[in-house]
Amino acid sequence: MIGEALRGDDGVMTRISPNRFAIASGLLAFGFITASRAADSPAAATTAPLAAPAARSTPPTRSFNSSGAPQFTVISGAGANAPLNVAGNFVIGPEYLTPPESNVVAGVPQGMVQQFTMDSKDSRFYPGIAHDAAGTVDPDNSRTLIVRTHAQPYQRAITVYIPKQFNPASEAPFIVMQDGPKLGDADTLLPRVLDNLIAQKRVPAMIAIMIQNGGGDAQGSERGLEYDTISGKFAEFIEAEVLPAVEKNYKVKLTRQADGRATLGCSSGAAAAFTMAWFHPEWYHRVISYSGTFVNQQWPFHPDTPGGAWDYHAKLIPQSAPKPIRIWMQVGDRDLLNPNVMRDNMHDWVEANHNMAAALMSKGYHYQYVFTLNSGHCHRAVRAQTLPQALEWVWRGYQP
Repeated sequence: MIGEALRGDDGVMTRISPNRFAIASGLLAFGFITASRAADSPAAATTAPLAAPAARSTPPTRSFNSSGAPQFTVISGAGANAPLNVAGNFVIGPEYLTPPESNVVAGVPQGMVQQFTMDSKDSRFYPGIAHDAAGTVDPDNSRTLIVRTHAQPYQRAITVYIPKQFNPASEAPFIVMQDGPKLGDADTLLPRVLDNLIAQKRVPAMIAIMIQNGGGDAQGSERGLEYDTISGKFAEFIEAEVLPAVEKNYKVKLTRQADGRATLGCSSGAAAAFTMAWFHPEWYHRVISYSGTFVNQQWPFHPDTPGGAWDYHAKLIPQSAPKPIRIWMQVGDRDLLNPNVMRDNMHDWVEANHNMAAALMSKGYHYQYVFTLNSGHCHRAVRAQTLPQALEWVWRGYQP
């Protein structure tokens, strides 16, 4: 349904015209997962037997006003984004445009981008794992897969952006990005957006820490173990091993204040971003989620969260007191549906994100949910157009 009653950032219900906010923005060749791999995309990985991979059908196009969908406000116009000062559910698309924030602008200070590596042999959290073959459904538990795994060492790149405006005498706010680029393939696209937003004082002068995943995808992989596990372990790994290395290597001080920390990702990387804030709200308050994998992809199975990330909207958020999390989230109308062999009614990305929005709204969270037309999983043009807006929205209210 098309709705106009929306909750503002101050919690007050506001009525706006669906056409009032047509903010031109657009395509940036931004890919916070492209360097590592297009995670969970139709071409990424399958859980069918490797000897005879099952063909994956194209996900159907879902309507924003279908049964079970939240109440949306439609923002019309090519390149239009949701409003910055209003929380709630929005529809944008189907045409996406290039945002000016993606360009190098004369006179805008440019930050520094550098890389270093971390080896699995030095980690007390993640020594490395990979699957021998794709999993099969457990005949005794349809909510999980049987997966054969083996030890698999890895080396991951950490890409660090430090803005020109950084003050070495102060503790810097920062953003952690999942699925960061590999070594030698430094991603200058997010830094370019940050260069422009920081210069325009639309976001604070933050450091960006882009962490390459440990390899593989889905159940039984290192990436799956890091991103799809419903626990505080991944955030604890970053806190204990990654952040100290960044501070040591670049002589910077990172803020310890949760309100000055953000995290973002796409697909399972988005689920990981929310998990970081959910289990450690004393560390992270701000989350950006693209095509969030809020589905049942956790492996190994855990009886406390038998539905994996599906349990966030099924029980964890509804049954818990609200946490100080501010989240911007997106899903595409052709996002994933049953991409693997599991048929547990917990593998529809659109339904999962609809449910997340409903759960967040019911508990009074500050959230903005964007349903994007004419777009698939982790759609490049959508991410490109909306990234500047998402960054600005999620950092609203920050006081150093």
